[in-house]
Order: sequence, then C-alpha cells, then structure tokens
Amino acid sequence: MITPDPETAMDDTTAANAGAVAALSSPLQDVRALSRRLVTHFAEHVAPCGTLPGDALRGDITTVTRTCLELTGAVLEGRDVSGKIERLQRAGEDWAREGIPIGTIHRAVHDGFTLGLDLILDSATPEDFERLAVTARRLLEVQAVVNSAFAVAYVREHRAVVAEHHTAVHTVVSALLAGHPASTMARAGGVEIDESYYVLPVSIPPHPGESDASTDSEVVARRKLRRVQSALADYCGGHALSLLGANGGTILLPASSMPADPLDGLVTALAAAAQVSITATIIHAETERIPEAADRAHELLDMVHRLQCAPGLYRFDDLAMEYQLTRPGPGREYLGALLDPLDEYPELLETLRRHIGNDLSRQRTARLLGVHTNTVDYRLKRIGQLTGFDPSQSSGLWYLRSALVARSYRSTERARIGRPDTIFARSTAKAGYSDSAFGERATDHTVPTPAGSSARPAKRSASQSTMTGTPMNCKGR
Repeated sequence: MITPDPETAMDDTTAANAGAVAALSSPLQDVRALSRRLVTHFAEHVAPCGTLPGDALRGDITTVTRTCLELTGAVLEGRDVSGKIERLQRAGEDWAREGIPIGTIHRAVHDGFTLGLDLILDSATPEDFERLAVTARRLLEVQAVVNSAFAVAYVREHRAVVAEHHTAVHTVVSALLAGHPASTMARAGGVEIDESYYVLPVSIPPHPGESDASTDSEVVARRKLRRVQSALADYCGGHALSLLGANGGTILLPASSMPADPLDGLVTALAAAAQVSITATIIHAETERIPEAADRAHELLDMVHRLQCAPGLYRFDDLAMEYQLTRPGPGREYLGALLDPLDEYPELLETLRRHIGNDLSRQRTARLLGVHTNTVDYRLKRIGQLTGFDPSQSSGLWYLRSALVARSYRSTERARIGRPDTIFARSTAKAGYSDSAFGERATDHTVPTPAGSSARPAKRSASQSTMTGTPMNCKGR
C-alpha cells in the first residue's frame, strides 16, 4: 500500500495558494475545542454502546483527533507533516492490537473531515468560491493521507499478529505430533489443547498453473496454499491446528468443536479453494496418542495413493482390509508374488486392474481399453490360466485383488488398480497369444504409451503424493 506524500502532492500552484487556503481554514484553528466536539460525535454516532472504552476516548483518541486537526492545518498552510503521520501510524497499530475495527477508524476520519468542511462552508462567502475549491481539493488529499496511514498500520500489525500466531500454532502442532508436552507452549501462544483430535493428513497435488512456463510456479503454489489455509480457517472457525505446505501436510481438528460427520465437506471445501482434487485420511485419537495416530493416518494416505483411489476423505474403516494386506510379513510377500506370471503380459495385468477398478463391468472395461468385450473375456480367462485364480469366481477374484494390493508394496511401481495413466501397447508376438482370434487386429485396440512418459517413483511422502490417471472407487465395496 502506497502512502500519499502531502509534500510532493502539493505542486507549485497549490503552494502559492497556501496563504489563501489558510485564511479559509480559520474555523479549524481552535484545535482543543474542535477535538472535544469530534470525540463526542465519535462516541455517540461512530462507535456507540460503549465499544470505545472511556480511557481511550479521554486519552489516545482525543490526542489522535488533535493530531489529525493539526496535520490538516499544516497541510493547508504548506508545513511539514511527516512526524504527525508517524504518530497516526503508531496509534493505528495500537488500535489494531486492541481489536478496534478499521472500518470504525475510517468512519471517524470521514465524519471528522465532513464536519470540518461544513465549518469552512458555513464561514465562506460567495467571493470565496475559488479559494474554497482549492481548500476542498486539499482536504481530500489530507483525508487520503490519514486513511492511508491507518490502513498501513493495520495491515502491518495484522501481518505481525498472523505471523506470531502461525509460529505458535506450528510449534504446538509439532510438539503434539512428536509426543512432547505442549501445554506451556499452547498457553504462551494462546492455543487451546483439546482432549482428543481428528488427525487429518492431506495430499494436495500441483495446481495446473504450477506447470505453466509463463507463470512463477512458486507464486502459484503459495497462492494455492493461502487459499487452502483461508478455507480451513473459515470452515473450522479458527479451531483447526495445521502444518501445511504447498503439497499437503497434517491437520489436527479438536473433536469437541468439530463433529465427524461434516468432515467430508471440509475436504470438498479445501479442494474447491485449492482448485485441485484433494485426498485425505482421518483417524480419531486422544491427545496423548496423536503421534501413533498420525503415523497410521499417513500410512493410510500413502496406501490410498498407491492404490490410486478416487480423491476424497478416507476413514480407516473404508480400507481396513487393504491396510492389513499391506502390513509386512510372509502373507504380503506371498500375495504379491501371485501376479508374477503376468509380468511378461502387461496387457493382461492392465486388464485385471481395469476390470477390478470398474466394479467387474466387462462393458466398461472394454470401452476404456478400446477392445471388444470378447477380448476382455479372453484376457480374464488367460489370467486365470497363468495365475491359477479364476477372476470369474469370487474366491479367485478375492486373491487377485489382494495380490494387486500387496504388489503395490512389494515392487518399485505404484499400484494402478482401476484406471492407469496409459494403456500399455504390446505386440502379439511378445505377448505369446493373439487377441485377433476374435476378429480384431491388436493395433486396433491398443494405445501406445505417450512419448516422453517416465516411470513414477515407488513411494512418496504423504505431503508429496499426487493423484494421477483415472481413479478407482475404494469405498462401498
């Protein structure tokens, strides 16, 4: 915000008219009496019902009102006012800390200048028209200077308070997540500690603007984060504690003030603010159990990304079976190895993922793969022959789905159950069998991998994971 400089604003012409303007401003010379009149007006009309404390009316506000009147007279007479502007800014910072709304201050400034102009108009004669026009313009300049001084002070103080609060919140959240005592830090920072929390890890993918070469990706990411933080504060009424970056982080929601039911709406609101799809998981825990709950919730979020579930909020109940299948042990190793026979036939593995992700709809799977439904049937039959588990049988399907889940933690690739980014092209000669037995050429129903595509990393932190491709439905099985 730029503060107008009354000295540079006065050009040579207005400086030459300073004497004439000063003559018109004589009704403003009795600063003491006029300030008392203005303060009484403020108390009765601008901030009624005792919103301004009595000591403020008798002390600081009266002093600042006198300073404004003196500043007005000095500008009208062409004298230096830099010291008075600093005095106004210091008062503005004090009022911002005391919680006096800036709208109240601007209303008081407006009413004060209106009353002063009325006094000048009452004492003016028809012969004073030209001088009155100069005086009115100069009063508008002074009003802009005063309003700007208060606005700059309020913004400066607000930024300092927000930075201080964020630091306190970050310190408290870090202590809670680490299992350290946080009561002393919370009291010092004005943060209340609840008896239990909903631990909410969130993953925020990049905004499309972050990959735009014509924009600064860091600026776009910071704006996205600010929008998310603002939406979080609005939705939770300022009760949420968070450690968030541009890629996500952890949110702690006090259970006493945040019912569990509306939390799906919270993720929707955050996604709307970020302008990208957001994925989150949630676990409820007593305050002293937050570290363990956070570890489990982030593991759950990582699993959601490995399985490429649809964006949204996931509770432990939604993925309890998948979570157990991904625990280290011989069971996971056995299940992960069940699909090894399909390593040489990526189109079969792709078909299995699509088929399971499409809720076993052969028609939808065929449409997405660009093949005939008979081709899907043949591939599913072939999968049963190679693995020993028939996907058309419930027991075989259970093992195949479990194998896909376990496989995501066994190998370096991320699971793409459902709808991956690309459909792998595979020559019929290398595949060892031909889909053309159903009257179609292989090139008619396969889509080559786009040039320049690269394999994605096996594991990413919860704050770095992103949703890509077309997701599967991981809920309501």
